[in-house]
Amino acid sequence: MADARAVRDEPLVLGIETSCDETGVGIVRGHTLLADAVASSVDEHARFGGVVPEVASRAHLEAMVPTIERALKDAGVRARDLDGIAVTAGPGLAGALLVGVSAAKAYAYALGKPLYGVNHLASHICVDQLEHGALPEPTMALLVSGGHSSLLLAPDITSDVRPLGATIDDAAGEAFDKIARVLNLGFPGGPVIDRLAKEGDPAAIAFPRGLTGPRDPAYDFSFSGLKTAVARWIEARRAAGEEVPVRDVAASFQEAVVDVLTRKAIRACKAEGVDHLMIGGGVAANSRLRSLAEERCADAGIVLRVPRPKLCTDNGAMVAALGAEMVARGRAASDWDLSADSSLPVTEPHVPGKAHGHGGAHDHGAGQGHDGGRGQSGAVGHNGTHHHGHAHDHDHVHELSKDNLYS
Repeated sequence: MADARAVRDEPLVLGIETSCDETGVGIVRGHTLLADAVASSVDEHARFGGVVPEVASRAHLEAMVPTIERALKDAGVRARDLDGIAVTAGPGLAGALLVGVSAAKAYAYALGKPLYGVNHLASHICVDQLEHGALPEPTMALLVSGGHSSLLLAPDITSDVRPLGATIDDAAGEAFDKIARVLNLGFPGGPVIDRLAKEGDPAAIAFPRGLTGPRDPAYDFSFSGLKTAVARWIEARRAAGEEVPVRDVAASFQEAVVDVLTRKAIRACKAEGVDHLMIGGGVAANSRLRSLAEERCADAGIVLRVPRPKLCTDNGAMVAALGAEMVARGRAASDWDLSADSSLPVTEPHVPGKAHGHGGAHDHGAGQGHDGGRGQSGAVGHNGTHHHGHAHDHDHVHELSKDNLYS
């Protein structure tokens, strides 16, 4: 019974993710995943060979309310029981982010719940808590996706995330998409290359490993040169009238990418004295990356943490996970003027209210408790005293909104 009470006391948070082409809504209670609803617009982008920002934004608008309703139904919870609303504030596509941020602000205001604008990359790290429990501190994270390839050290996922290295040109996922396009494999490229590579020889073609020389940055990544080398190799075969061994190309290209990613991640763990490695982001679903990372971590005595593939791609669960951690650790909620920031740095895991400053603690009088308080700076004083303009609990907003949003 005590355990059941402890679970009920954990923060119940809804998270909204719209940084790219997937509308994700997740609901978590503490470290427990209750719902993970996703509406993807990837098919609408496939004919263009990549994500079209305006198409993504319109798709988010259409999918937002139905996806939130589906998540609440799947979780078996009522919106008024939530302890907070978290949303990706950045980085990502500006228009797509604005849809999510606007929706989160509307729901938070209507329900009288605190609002947390969180960082997309930090969310990718925090989602592992839903799979393997609390993150070790510090955590070393390798994040690889269509827009990011980063090595991050996180002593505290809610307030202290330090970049060690990042891509200087193409991200890993972007390189997968471009090579798939050259091979006429369609979009997105990651899953199809992964599938074909299983039938190919990873040692068939010696493609280059970028930024692995003795004078190169230890933790930065570069896949532009690899992408060009693969494209030229394919073009040369075609110009000579020879058949392109697609499976061998896919396997050799993939091996070059995951070799560099895992090699640098292991090096960073050893240098920083961290005995855990977390891998996240869409490319973390790649089977060869997982197997090589597992092999190299075992050899180095490092514990590998990789969420299941569905949690590696963009989803609302990861945003809810970070939001729940913000609530649990007493981090400041965001202001109502929270805006989307397409280049939000990973050093800012969340965007706190101006009155609280970065990573500032707060008391329950500031509306951060699990009682559905306003949670926004300006609505309640630091000592818990209400200002005259917001002395009520906005019950009239609740009554007007419930019929519209949750009939």
